[in-house]
Amino acid sequence: MSETKHELKRSLGLIDATSIVAGSMIGSGIFIVTSAMARDLGSAGWLLVLWFVTGLLTMSAALSYGELAGMMPNAGGQFVYIERAYGKLVSFLYGWTAFSVIQTGVIAAVAVAFANYTAVFLPMLENKIVSFGSFTFTNKQLMAIGSIILLTYINTKGVKTGKTLQLFFTAAKLFALFALIILGIFIGMKTDVLSNNFSDMWSASKTVLNSDGTISVTKLSGFALLGVMGATIINSLFSSDAWNNVTFIAGEIKDPKKNIPRSLFLGTTIVTVVYILANIAYLSLLPMKGVPNSGVYESGIMFASQDRVGAAAANMIFGNIGVFIMAGLIMISTFGCNTGLVLAGGRLFYAMAKDGLFFKKAAELNKNDVPAKALWVQCIWACILCISGKYGDLLTYATFASLLFYILTIYGIFILRKKEPNAERPYKAFGYPLVPMLYIIVTALICLSLLVYDTRNTGFGLIIVFLGLPIYYLFIKEKKN
Repeated sequence: MSETKHELKRSLGLIDATSIVAGSMIGSGIFIVTSAMARDLGSAGWLLVLWFVTGLLTMSAALSYGELAGMMPNAGGQFVYIERAYGKLVSFLYGWTAFSVIQTGVIAAVAVAFANYTAVFLPMLENKIVSFGSFTFTNKQLMAIGSIILLTYINTKGVKTGKTLQLFFTAAKLFALFALIILGIFIGMKTDVLSNNFSDMWSASKTVLNSDGTISVTKLSGFALLGVMGATIINSLFSSDAWNNVTFIAGEIKDPKKNIPRSLFLGTTIVTVVYILANIAYLSLLPMKGVPNSGVYESGIMFASQDRVGAAAANMIFGNIGVFIMAGLIMISTFGCNTGLVLAGGRLFYAMAKDGLFFKKAAELNKNDVPAKALWVQCIWACILCISGKYGDLLTYATFASLLFYILTIYGIFILRKKEPNAERPYKAFGYPLVPMLYIIVTALICLSLLVYDTRNTGFGLIIVFLGLPIYYLFIKEKKN
């Protein structure tokens, strides 16, 4: 009696793939990071420029990835592209960084954000379970872990179950975001807030809240302005990340040579438009500058309570109940975001295992034709990061490394054009060689700016990457044995 052969099933269409791109990108960032960017820039004009540049960078990277996705429509996505261009060592370093912090760290951070906003409705989640020295474990962390386990379990039941959940939450949060945007701009147009924010829109300054409660303001221009822009754009780039997750599940997408490039373009375009409009809504409702620890309106975008500019905007629309409306929206947004991240991440580690660069059991498919063991390994590490409470630091360290791997992947297009000129390319990178090269140059300059302005975190990011070297040789040794 022969055993049933399990393999990845191509059951995801263009709409499913697009919802994974958009749904994985939209988490909690768009509701928070604008406050930090406002403090760094103090200018409505430069703030919108950075969100626009972020959108262009994200879309140009996505359009460039389209060529690689068309050439290699297999599970694993970016890991597979890097391996073909640079070999196993570099691809493992990417996979190691993704497992140690990029994928699992984001899952942990998004799960904790989900629990944080659930605590608005259930204050008992703030209670501590265990406290030992500097270590504290709360009900919020327990709920975050529970949400990761639940989503992992759902995704082990088959890709169709996961895609249904992803479609529902992506549609729900896009609907809610557009409602926030339309109401925000409509109400804001009846006031002079937007015109006041734009009255001196190109005058930039960095505002720092000192420990004694005073404020320090430094005017910015020339190279100082460019340097600060290069450093603070990391906030908007992080909010726009995870678009590449759809490439990890290429083995389950129908007609992937066409649908992956299309979904990358559609998903990143939708999110870019939504993000820019959301920031216009914020500027329509709240003054750019404000006074710390004051009322919602008086605090402005800069000093929104706990940087929750989205909640402050909702408060201006709906009054005090806006806090609960925004908390509900972010709960939907973060839960939906993690649905896509969990679904896609398991396929990346499955591809690594198939290549002998991850735990062997992670290469197995269950009866529902999904890499359940890879999903559970991802789940366990993400839960450990939730317990540790260090996921936030790790994310900061890894963002720099993530940008480096984006640069390497897109430069891989140039390498493969030279190495494999006759390879099938059903889709060619938009604007090649200009658009991919511009992305590489601009992103490299951002990385250089981060090295100068955030040396500690970028250094730790590089350490995490290079920690993968001894682990790589352990896997190679095991494979030979």
